[in-house]
Amino acid sequence: MHLATLDWILIISFFVIFLIIGIVVAKKSGKNTQEFFLSGRNMPWWLLGISMVATTFSADTPNLVTDIVRQNGVSGNWVWWTFLITGMLTVFVYAKLWRRSKVLTDLQFYEMRYSGKPAAFLRGFRAIYLGVFFNVMIMASVCLAAIKIGGVLFNLAPWECVLYASIVTVIYSSIGGLRGVIFTDFLQFIIAMIGSVWAAYYIVNLPEVGGLQNLLANENVSDKLNFLPDFGDTNTLLVLLIIPIAVQWWSVWYPGAEPGGGGYIAQRMLSAKDEKNAIGATLLFNIMHYALRPWPWILIAFASLVVYPQLSDIQSQFPNAVLGHDLGYSAMLTKLPAGLLGLVVASLIAAFMSTISTHLNWGSSYISLDFYKRFVKPEASEKELVRVGQLSTVLLMAFSALLALYLKSALETFAILLQIGAGTGLIFILRWFWWRVNAYSEITGMAVSFIVAIVFNFVEMGLEPYEKLVIGVAITTVSWIAVTLLTRPTDTKTLANFYNAITPYGNGWKNFKSVAAKANISLKKSHDVFTIDLASMLLGIVFVYTSLFATGYVIYGNVMGATILIGIAVISAFLIFKLWKRK
Repeated sequence: MHLATLDWILIISFFVIFLIIGIVVAKKSGKNTQEFFLSGRNMPWWLLGISMVATTFSADTPNLVTDIVRQNGVSGNWVWWTFLITGMLTVFVYAKLWRRSKVLTDLQFYEMRYSGKPAAFLRGFRAIYLGVFFNVMIMASVCLAAIKIGGVLFNLAPWECVLYASIVTVIYSSIGGLRGVIFTDFLQFIIAMIGSVWAAYYIVNLPEVGGLQNLLANENVSDKLNFLPDFGDTNTLLVLLIIPIAVQWWSVWYPGAEPGGGGYIAQRMLSAKDEKNAIGATLLFNIMHYALRPWPWILIAFASLVVYPQLSDIQSQFPNAVLGHDLGYSAMLTKLPAGLLGLVVASLIAAFMSTISTHLNWGSSYISLDFYKRFVKPEASEKELVRVGQLSTVLLMAFSALLALYLKSALETFAILLQIGAGTGLIFILRWFWWRVNAYSEITGMAVSFIVAIVFNFVEMGLEPYEKLVIGVAITTVSWIAVTLLTRPTDTKTLANFYNAITPYGNGWKNFKSVAAKANISLKKSHDVFTIDLASMLLGIVFVYTSLFATGYVIYGNVMGATILIGIAVISAFLIFKLWKRK
């Protein structure tokens, strides 16, 4: 497929704009690590929220949703929709705690919360484990989307796709720091949303699709419209709904949906002006991530089932592409006209760049601050640390591009990442509210979950993916809790300093208060109200889900259902506002 001159003008213009933004903010971002990695801790909630949602609007996300819808229908999206529970927990409980910590990276938290050599080891190991190995896997899955899109739209070889897609991203990420990433995210999100909505509208109205009503009535689509899985199919219900709601959301570490916050979400919260801006940013992110974005992708996935009902249909049309159901999205984009195609391609490039740039800055912060400064050269100057971060940015991109050449499927990669993090999520939730959690708890959870994932990946046991996930969660959770109870807690002084900085609520610190009293250590009183935060979290979940499905009902033409859900969403939003004013 060939792009017209207008398409190239649009694409090149956006590239130039992104580079200019990086160059303009480079001087300020390069001053010190707080500017380069946290944009001076002075970002407003709306800019941070859009930056978060732009990051998760990756080029591989439409491919993932298409893969899910083609195989399991709309209800298949519960495998990631349930992470909203984690998101709202972060909004109303953890956002303020992260901002109070005042750490530069979420890994610095380890030596604030834990003590001694185990805490130092955990910080250093996680810096490499997450910042390099895990981060490279995530970015490689994003690069895989670039490979599939480039292969279908431009007939490019995989190495060409990752090379062309990486150059500009690396340049503005390495010179502009987080400030450049956030500013470009804002523009990239606008482009990406316009492109996805306009593309969905055009594709749905293609002659071979026949408009919205014909699309929804098509025999390949009509059985995939339900919001919930078939309750008569026990296996599907377990995989798509019960396991995600009962187990996955609290037990699995996944980038962008970490239980208790973390990763680049924590980085955004730490760069907020204050606690309220941190809360507002994560709330905006969760609303836009779950309620606003999915439907254009879902509609294009439906259309791909009409035009390319079987994988063989896609293969016959695109014999050189890396085959998979996720290819359906890219295949449908080839139907777009000049101008619109350029905008959509630019939007996909923008989505790719926003995700990669965030992961590059986040990963390089771990390498520069949590590994190099902490363990290699503690006396390193601020300028030197920024240079280390810039070099790390380039190397992380190179490793990710190379790994992407060996991956095959977005959904397959998603499953691998879930399995590696299975069972660790509860640690990240409880470490703020249970004083007995220590560094050995986290080391055990990380090691056991990784070993279990490796065993399941290389040893054939005849287990379904959901069975592997549940077993992995059970083994890891039992292991780290046992180790927690068998090892000594963090030293009293470290715990007291942490408690006074964070002032967490809950009974998990009750026994420690007695320990502190015996040691004549005074502790601050927490002013947070758990019942208000819990009620706000639950109302937030109701608001987002009802907004998501109300949009679906509008698309389906179900006026009554849409009206009811919109009413519930409005009431939920009103109650959240009232509760927020009471804090």
